[in-house]
Amino acid sequence: MTKFFLSSHGRLASGIGSSLDILLGGHDRLTCFDSYIDEHSLNDALDQFFQSVEPEEQVILLSDMYGGSVNSTMYTYLNHPNTTLVTGVNLALVIGLIILETPITRDVLDQIVTQSREAIRIVELEETDILEENEELF
Repeated sequence: MTKFFLSSHGRLASGIGSSLDILLGGHDRLTCFDSYIDEHSLNDALDQFFQSVEPEEQVILLSDMYGGSVNSTMYTYLNHPNTTLVTGVNLALVIGLIILETPITRDVLDQIVTQSREAIRIVELEETDILEENEELF
């Protein structure tokens, strides 16, 4: 089984967790931790999380921003067996990972990261949408 730990500066992590509750009906393999909102420490949360991880389980750590303090703290946990860190998370990435029931290979992880990047785009009206709007005016 793969377990996930998502942390962010502020409430982004729990916000993604809330979205997963709505879209997927829950997320029992994902632990969310909002950093810097109270006295609770990310290190303590990670230590507690890793106590629940069996030696054969895969762990994917997810952070909000490369080079940020959350990511830097999570980086220090890469010495745990079967642990990978992915940063720059968005909802598409987390959904793509959570819905997989099998261990996540590096190739699969690369594919999901690529797909989540492609989900980020500028949305513009298409030519046909503009024409339809103009037709309604007359």
